[in-house]
Amino acid sequence: QVQLAESGGGLVQAGGSLRLSCTASGLTFTSHSMGWFRQAPGLERELAAAISRGGTITYYADSVKGRFTISRDNANATVYLQMNNLTPGDTAVYYCATLRGMQTMAPLGSWGQGTQVTVSS
Repeated sequence: QVQLAESGGGLVQAGGSLRLSCTASGLTFTSHSMGWFRQAPGLERELAAAISRGGTITYYADSVKGRFTISRDNANATVYLQMNNLTPGDTAVYYCATLRGMQTMAPLGSWGQGTQVTVSS
């Protein structure tokens, strides 16, 4: 059974930084591209960033490009999201997910509980 556990969210002022972590178990971590999704109240869940199995290919949504950095530690089955220069528009619940691949970046269907990020102005 795939389990994903996100952590690192919190309340931060605009311009601040947070680092999210997601630890995976119950799967062969190196076989999966990984993604960070986010969902703001009243909006659909959207992909913020993705990383290939080996970590050499990354994708960023335009809204986070230049501010967020996705990385992974395959030895510890963990994926990270470093978020800098946060704005109130980044307020959302952040989820990590396994992906079908970097071409589609569609989630496979396993989700963690999410971690809340709140950015105050």
